Amino acid sequence: MTSSRPVQRVAIAGLGAIGKAIARELDRGGIDGMVLTAVASADPAKHRGFLQSLHTPPRVRTAERLWEDADLVIEAAPSRLLRAIVEPFVSRGKSAIVLSAAALLDAADLIDIAKAHGGQIIVPTGALIGLDAVSAAAVGTIHSVRMITRKPVDGFRGAPFVIDNGIDLDRVDAPLKLFEGTAREAGKGFPANLNVAVALSLAGIGPDRTIVEIWADPGVTRNTHRIEVDADSARFSMTIENVPSENPKTGIITALSAIALLRKTNAAMRIGT
Repeated sequence: MTSSRPVQRVAIAGLGAIGKAIARELDRGGIDGMVLTAVASADPAKHRGFLQSLHTPPRVRTAERLWEDADLVIEAAPSRLLRAIVEPFVSRGKSAIVLSAAALLDAADLIDIAKAHGGQIIVPTGALIGLDAVSAAAVGTIHSVRMITRKPVDGFRGAPFVIDNGIDLDRVDAPLKLFEGTAREAGKGFPANLNVAVALSLAGIGPDRTIVEIWADPGVTRNTHRIEVDADSARFSMTIENVPSENPKTGIITALSAIALLRKTNAAMRIGT
């Protein structure tokens, strides 16, 4: 017996390593009940060959017009484009999967817009493990959350905090603590690196109480996050070492997390909250 649920039309904003991986999975029919109908990219000509390689090439739209061809958008673009991508969807009662979680801190009104119009903003687990446990602990009382991130040096090139503080990454030959502060501050200083910290803070005690350490470490080859949580219900710690994608700022598992989320949407059984 086939499902009677209508097929959801999916748009992808951004065709970097993450956007392409999700597009391929949708195109091959790997996500039941969903079909790729539209994409947006700052340079469509650059991706013409990739799009033509798909079995069913999607329509190419501007970010602001993706909503015309889709019920759901996956935001996998530079964080500065978050509002242009997300607002047209949630203001029309549609859904947006947001990967640039750090940008939500400066666009919190999008949550109110979604609430007012029946839309939904979804932040996937991404590069973190144990986000379900943090969300569960937050139903009770969480006393503290700390995240220690270590990445290869190249993963921090172009970060506003590095540029503003004149940090010469070419001279880093030993582990260097770049930053310690709140998740809100980390999200502003490292917008392409610390979406994980912001997602963690939104699941737990908020961006102003979640403490983050950031290390540039020439001795690591994977993006490593250690999370320490102290709550009235449990005390736990978690460590994950993510293999970087084509973009050293993000891990391969980020795209896989978005795909897993899409598969859950129409699944007959769902595991995890």
